[in-house]
Amino acid sequence: MISLVILSVFGIINLFLGFLRSNKLLLPLAMLVLAIVFGVNAYDWSLGTQSFFSEMLVVDRYAVAFTGIVVLTTLLLLPFSEKYVREGEANLAEYYSLLLFALVGAIMMVAYNNMLMLFIGIEILSISMYVVAGADKRSARSNEAALKYFLMGAFATGILLFGVALVYGATGTFYLSELGAAVANPANAEFAPLLYIGILLVIIGISFKVGAAPFHFWTPDVYEGSPTFFTAYMSTVVKTAGFAAFFKLLFVGFGGAQSFWLPTVLAITILTLLVGNLGAVAQTSVKRMLAYSSISHAGYLFIALVAFDQSLSANGIFFYSLAYSVATVSAFAVLKLVADQRQREDYDGLGGLYRTNPLLAGCLTLSMLSLAGIPLTGGFFGKFFVFSAAVNQGYIGLVVFAVVMSMISIYYYLRPVIAAYLRPLPENAQPVQVSSLQSVMLVVLALLTVVLGVLPGLVSGLL
Repeated sequence: MISLVILSVFGIINLFLGFLRSNKLLLPLAMLVLAIVFGVNAYDWSLGTQSFFSEMLVVDRYAVAFTGIVVLTTLLLLPFSEKYVREGEANLAEYYSLLLFALVGAIMMVAYNNMLMLFIGIEILSISMYVVAGADKRSARSNEAALKYFLMGAFATGILLFGVALVYGATGTFYLSELGAAVANPANAEFAPLLYIGILLVIIGISFKVGAAPFHFWTPDVYEGSPTFFTAYMSTVVKTAGFAAFFKLLFVGFGGAQSFWLPTVLAITILTLLVGNLGAVAQTSVKRMLAYSSISHAGYLFIALVAFDQSLSANGIFFYSLAYSVATVSAFAVLKLVADQRQREDYDGLGGLYRTNPLLAGCLTLSMLSLAGIPLTGGFFGKFFVFSAAVNQGYIGLVVFAVVMSMISIYYYLRPVIAAYLRPLPENAQPVQVSSLQSVMLVVLALLTVVLGVLPGLVSGLL
């Protein structure tokens, strides 16, 4: 709860800091606040379960763990906005405040105990993302991305809210524990049609938010059109919060209706893996490839939901989200630094990166290997834990299919690596400028990827 207060208050204060003549203070202050929030959140781990707002918001170890991921991801990402500082971006204070407010929404999504609180968290996060998607007002692509994201997001919000209303009409409660008891109560069988339609609409609404097929159509265009810095935020923080909320809703609230929603979630899982991986193969833009890659990773996280094993699924989603977020921030960071100087986001734009910037090439390689699930990286154990949960529940066929999709992903994840090491330098290409802070953060991201791949036990059993 203190984390929410700090982020909200500083987000408002930060707007007034935008009136300063220089915006050089904004980045270090934002990073300092995030570091404080991360420390406060870690302290909450020792306090046990706390409830707020008539138990609508519950801060337990589950909420603390996922809050740690989204705060850490934002902290690791912020240094790569230095270009906005150097160029004196007039709206930088607003951008940082929107990210902090989005973080408030994400924390509410992982700590909710009432479906109204979930909806409020989703909307706080979504509205902030609609705005930053169109941050580059001079770019037609960015304006198009913001418009598509807003229109389709508003439509999905309507579906989600209608589903919540139907679930409330069938059960008479918004609280997850009471909802779980009402769903499992045979005496409420007469309300089953109303409840099942509501559950289906809620699943569709949240599936849109996490970019799962067949509700993924906005993802490639929005990710490609949005400024790369904000795309990295969307593909990590939004997805982590979305799946943390999804897991809690299905296991605590809708667990008694598993026989109904499981076939739907299973179908979404298979389709998401198929669309994400096959779509990424055909891309010529690295940024668009990462967008389809993000869809495919939603499919792997869905496997943990299908497994329906409370302990293994929770730990699998937690570890996978952490490993995926670290690798994705690193990949988008390298892409942003290269694209800012070379003005290209295709594979040829990465050509010769190893000869001019070995650090960038090395970090890109590690991030791609992790996203592909290669051993000795965090991504390998992320998939291992998710697959283990599914195998433990007898979903052998689903795991085999996911492994085949992972093998396909190796092809498109190695393409940027091959370009960085084997393709020639673009004409007149100079070494990419990387600041000291960015270099340190890239090294931290690389070390985290390796540590998660070598010592997964450090965080794998936290939940």
